[in-house]
Amino acid sequence: MDQSTSNLGILVGGGPAPGINGVIASAVIKAGEEKKRIYGFMEGYKWLSRGDLDLLNANTIEFSIRDVSRIHFDGGSVLGTSRTNPLKVEDGVSNTIKMLKEKNIGYMITVGGDDTAFAASKIAEEAKRQNISIKFAHVPKTIDNDLPLPRNIPTFGFQTARHVGSEMIKNLMQDAKTANRWYMVVAMGRHSGHLA
Repeated sequence: MDQSTSNLGILVGGGPAPGINGVIASAVIKAGEEKKRIYGFMEGYKWLSRGDLDLLNANTIEFSIRDVSRIHFDGGSVLGTSRTNPLKVEDGVSNTIKMLKEKNIGYMITVGGDDTAFAASKIAEEAKRQNISIKFAHVPKTIDNDLPLPRNIPTFGFQTARHVGSEMIKNLMQDAKTANRWYMVVAMGRHSGHLA
């Protein structure tokens, strides 16, 4: 695959976190300036791992700079998200590589947490073993803050969730004092609990 003429793919895996659309917009703008075709894969690895090109095409957006110029103002993800892990789908890794090759993807950006990052690393390893050149970059997005990043580098989802959560708790504390009531707050954290 000629890297100079290959396309860029983007997908979002895992749960939602603030800032996803800003990442998508930035990647599309940079790749668009370099005259690359940019494909956004809906619902993470879901359609890639099935190995059906018609289904994949029906769930793929070809982006232009114009398409993303205002999406950073919107919450959520214009690509949706999914917890599909190709490592847990029968022939999921080989199907994903086959679909990326069909779309002439030479560069792949994955946005997600530990599961999405681990799957990307395994897909990259298998593609390399097959002598297929797909360069992966992973953008760490998780409100769990459970990716092994260098010290004092939190993920963007964690920072926002921490800030919003602490503001909500401050307000609830005032309400509890005013109403002379108890409130229970549940904060997620999965295996790590950094947010709590």
